[in-house]
Amino acid sequence: MAGRYGNIDYPTITKRGVLLGIGLFLIGAVGEAYIHLTGAQVPGWEEQLLLDLEFLGTAIALVTPFVFGIFLPLTE
Repeated sequence: MAGRYGNIDYPTITKRGVLLGIGLFLIGAVGEAYIHLTGAQVPGWEEQLLLDLEFLGTAIALVTPFVFGIFLPLTE
């Protein structure tokens, strides 16, 4: 039986969303650590991109469980 939002597998979407957020955070953190450890000269936009990946990854990892794990299943 299809729900209000279709046939959505909420647990799978929640797990994948959290893993995506953690992955983005790790890419940003490891990239910044590598730049600082090696002393590489990179343009400012690359450092800003890595910082944005960290913030976006954190936001996705924190918001996804609430939206797909709690809110949407309760509204069906």
